[in-house]
Amino acid sequence: MDGDCSYKDFRDCLRSLEKVNRWLLGYRPTLTWLERLPRGLREPMHIVDLGSGGGDLLRQIAGWARRRGIAVQLTGIDLNPYAARAAAESTPKELGITWVTADARAYRPEKPMDIVVSSLLAHHLEDEEIVALLRRMEATVQLGWFINDLERAEWSCRTFGLVPWHPIVRHDGLVSFRRAFRKEDWVRLLSAADVPREAVTVERWRPGRLCVGRWK
Repeated sequence: MDGDCSYKDFRDCLRSLEKVNRWLLGYRPTLTWLERLPRGLREPMHIVDLGSGGGDLLRQIAGWARRRGIAVQLTGIDLNPYAARAAAESTPKELGITWVTADARAYRPEKPMDIVVSSLLAHHLEDEEIVALLRRMEATVQLGWFINDLERAEWSCRTFGLVPWHPIVRHDGLVSFRRAFRKEDWVRLLSAADVPREAVTVERWRPGRLCVGRWK
């Protein structure tokens, strides 16, 4: 979806991606990481999703917070102007999620960001852009950040290709797996960004995810 497409195609792709995340347990790494959140912190906590797309991750986080009685302020940031429209259409208003059209790498909210998450964003960026993003999160995020992305593995690519996804999702997905990461890639990028390696977890999640998390 990096190229030109109609709003309908964009929205349909996002809905197909939501099915991918549901069927392949894509939300599980982020929600499990959030379970490590220290209790007794000030609320509401501002949680920002960089590259929020159709908003499905923040809807999952909203449900997670509600079940645990945690007050949150949720903001989704996406560069594509279609994203905020699609996310708003798919999100109950009572969840109170704010959708912003902006470059996630340059976004500066009025309220400090307590937690930043992203899902399937990093593999769209060049190495220098990832390093800049890591540095910025280190400098601005109050509590912690979590990057949920793909692991580069042949079996993941082959398995994904067997399922009849939306044509654009199928094409972009196969490209994404080829652009995805191995653990040594993240070690190199974290070092380039001067992020203390001992403070970061790099974890494999099956099927096909490699996630990087940091609590401060």
